[in-house]
Amino acid sequence: MSGRVYASILQRASSCTLTLSSTVSSQIYMYGVGSSPSIQQPTWTQQSHFSSWSGLKSHWWHHRGAETGSVSRGDRHLSTHQDLAFQLSRVQINSILRANEQAVIVPEFDARGLSAVKSFESNQLAANTPFEDRRSASSCLQTKGMLFGVFDGHGGAACAQAVSERLPYYVAVAMMSQRTLEELERCMEHGRPIPPILQWYRHHSDFIYRESASLYIDHLRVFWQELLGSDEHGDGMSPQEALDYAFMRLDTDISLEAQVPLASELMRNTAIQVAFAGSCACVAHVGMEGIHVANSGDCRAVLGVQEDDGTWSALPLSLDHNSQNQAEMERIRAQHPPSERDTVVTDDRLLGVLMPLRSFGDVSFKWKRELQQSVLNGLDSGLDLDSLNLYQYTPPNYLTPPYLDVVPELTYHKLRPQDRFLILGSDGLWDEMCSKEAVQLVGEHLSGIHLQAPVSPSERQLNLGQMHDLLLQRRARATPALDLNVATHLIRHALGTDEYGELCQEKLSSMLALPADLARMYRDDITVTVVYLNSDLAKPRH
Repeated sequence: MSGRVYASILQRASSCTLTLSSTVSSQIYMYGVGSSPSIQQPTWTQQSHFSSWSGLKSHWWHHRGAETGSVSRGDRHLSTHQDLAFQLSRVQINSILRANEQAVIVPEFDARGLSAVKSFESNQLAANTPFEDRRSASSCLQTKGMLFGVFDGHGGAACAQAVSERLPYYVAVAMMSQRTLEELERCMEHGRPIPPILQWYRHHSDFIYRESASLYIDHLRVFWQELLGSDEHGDGMSPQEALDYAFMRLDTDISLEAQVPLASELMRNTAIQVAFAGSCACVAHVGMEGIHVANSGDCRAVLGVQEDDGTWSALPLSLDHNSQNQAEMERIRAQHPPSERDTVVTDDRLLGVLMPLRSFGDVSFKWKRELQQSVLNGLDSGLDLDSLNLYQYTPPNYLTPPYLDVVPELTYHKLRPQDRFLILGSDGLWDEMCSKEAVQLVGEHLSGIHLQAPVSPSERQLNLGQMHDLLLQRRARATPALDLNVATHLIRHALGTDEYGELCQEKLSSMLALPADLARMYRDDITVTVVYLNSDLAKPRH
């Protein structure tokens, strides 16, 4: 990045008005069907910049200069006062980082039996305006286990919003026995309150699509009616079967809802927004039998394992569905004629446009052109498509759709005594750190012990300057955690760690102070949920 561009960033950052969210308490809401609080639906807009921190980082650290005097920025000289205007105080940084914290302690035993989850901590940090990630956490009240999800929206937040609200219900209903489903149907038929399906753990800032709640309940009912009509449902699906079926069924409903008349114009517009936007999803069902993960897209689930010697290792429970996954690339190519082999994925993106290779919604990559045009033409003639974040755009080389599906990749892991926690994160986290680094940070936060490997023979040969760098790295690892919430701890390190592995206030401040129209160019929305496991329950009993 040129000095002139960097100077422009500093100038814009210095002149912008930064709105800081105050630190919030971890308020928890618990709901059954239709009992969520009403929050006004936001107006969705699109941010289509894709870049990274690397350009700003290298320029910033190369030209940092001294603490006093003037510092050259390419063609411009900025005073120390102007540089400081780009910085936030420690209090401001903490306020931003902790605004969306959530911490929940789960009872070890309730009427449904023992819980495999001791507690969980979660946090989110926006880069897009509006924020496009979503999260969910809930207990299955009619079956057993807990559901955790991270949802990374693109093309707006509409799809991630709908999936985060609806998918846990589909999974929970699919696991219910026929007898339980019959009770739900009787209650609906006679107008009685139905037994709650999920106990939600919501942050007070979570959005709810209140206007579409009746549509979502009606289609959930159609779903369980179809399960009741099956001769094979019996005691319900296993968690793995339920996750697989729920992903595909919800995506089908999202597609159909955008094609049919609905009760109101607002409801129809929302349904179309949801279908044309997209969302990756990584959902984990955590029960006494183990952890089942369903992943579609580039969110990620990683298990933190504590070895016998106290060290930490990362066990991946999902694979990223992007161009770095060669098996995924071959799967996509095999679905299209050999003549399209070089055009299905170009520039590491599906048809040169989309980075994740599986997702909910994104009907622009699933429907035929004629259907897309028909649905968009059916909107109110006076409606501006831009206001719905919709664009009449067909990706290049769009010859043999569909190019995209939501079929999840499923993983099962039987719980062991050494399995201590599960990390679910959107790709905004994994862009900044690898799975091993995340597990190490959470493990050290949990134990309060920062293990240092012995100095290797090669390290003993380092010169004085190199040894100094090594000592800086080791000192950084032994620094006490600044945050009680481990999800905040991860986000702080993801954005604030310098090349020595040390937390740097200046770097973190710069990343958080970027204006809204620039932030997405250097970092992505980040959502993290860390689930602490009741590993004692996995120990053999005599």
